[in-house]
Amino acid sequence: MIRLSLFLSASIITASAFSAPSVIRSSMAPRGATLSSHEVLDNPMFIPPPPAEEGRHTPDELIAIAKRFLVDSNGLGGDPSLLAENFTFEGPVVGPLTKDAFVKAIGSVDFPRAFPNWIPQFYGFHVDPLEPMANRVWYTARGRGINEGPLPPFAPEGSGREVVNPPQVCSITIDHDTGLITRYTIGYVVDRSVGNTGGLGGLYGILYAIGTPLPFPEARPWKKSWQYGVFQKIGALLQR
Repeated sequence: MIRLSLFLSASIITASAFSAPSVIRSSMAPRGATLSSHEVLDNPMFIPPPPAEEGRHTPDELIAIAKRFLVDSNGLGGDPSLLAENFTFEGPVVGPLTKDAFVKAIGSVDFPRAFPNWIPQFYGFHVDPLEPMANRVWYTARGRGINEGPLPPFAPEGSGREVVNPPQVCSITIDHDTGLITRYTIGYVVDRSVGNTGGLGGLYGILYAIGTPLPFPEARPWKKSWQYGVFQKIGALLQR
């Protein structure tokens, strides 16, 4: 009974939150219209970049290390000399991989042969001000190119198809003492309507775009579950 009550409550909240945005906007507009630029910019909800501290890399230095790592392999990374021994790699459904496993995985994929014209696109580099050590660099990754050659073991020959990646949030965490990378995360898509990867990030998205998706749900575009469909219908009925 308690579970049913929680389910119904969530349905009502979900339906209310997404079915009447105009009401929410209209109630907020008067307040926003009266705020000065000073009040807006100084609002504590907007967190400034972390300050440089003695004994630590500055934000600019951390970003430079991250960019140096990405330059290797045309944006794939993988230079073992930049990785700490306790390095881990993670994606939405992959990992964590150790340093050795990650380097071997990157080395086994001949990406330049498959995409000789690949254009990596990285932007929005910043250091997370909420990380206790102020050592995590966040950025957005996109990229595009035509699949002109094979991508073994996944694709035996080039498809001739263009891949257009959606924006994906990634991060690189760096040890202040050594300057080495301890963690690398990629593939978290922030808008699945962009590009032609079916809303997938990383290698899964590229394989889907060239017509050779891997045979499991995590490597396929998102599909609504029947449970979520029922949840939405109940919420809609309760709003009538």
